[in-house]
Amino acid sequence: MNAKVIAHLYLAATIVTSVYSQMIMKWRISGRFAGLKIPDGIWPKIVTLFTVLFDPFIFTGLVATFVSGICWMATMSKLEIGYAYPFTSLGFVLVVLLSGFLFGESLNAWRIWGVILIVAGITVASQGAK
Repeated sequence: MNAKVIAHLYLAATIVTSVYSQMIMKWRISGRFAGLKIPDGIWPKIVTLFTVLFDPFIFTGLVATFVSGICWMATMSKLEIGYAYPFTSLGFVLVVLLSGFLFGESLNAWRIWGVILIVAGITVASQGAK
């Protein structure tokens, strides 16, 4: 595989792992941990924090965030930041679309127009890259 393809795979992995993290966290926090009350006292707060952090799904979201950072570092070693960074906005696009489909969140005309503008901006910003 040529270096440019690999660089773009790193970039895609950055976006996918970041979006996965957001979706999994939303799912668990609004599901299993919906209405979670922060208890009084230091020790109960620590226990609650560890209960949330070490939920298997939340933990995979945290790992995905870490992996996203590693992939981003790899991307930066291969592509110009002025070219690559606008593509990270695809994460916003995916989160908006997936939140509508997976969580029933509003996909109104304003959000759709926002998604269209983001994609247009990425298209413009990516022109003229080496």
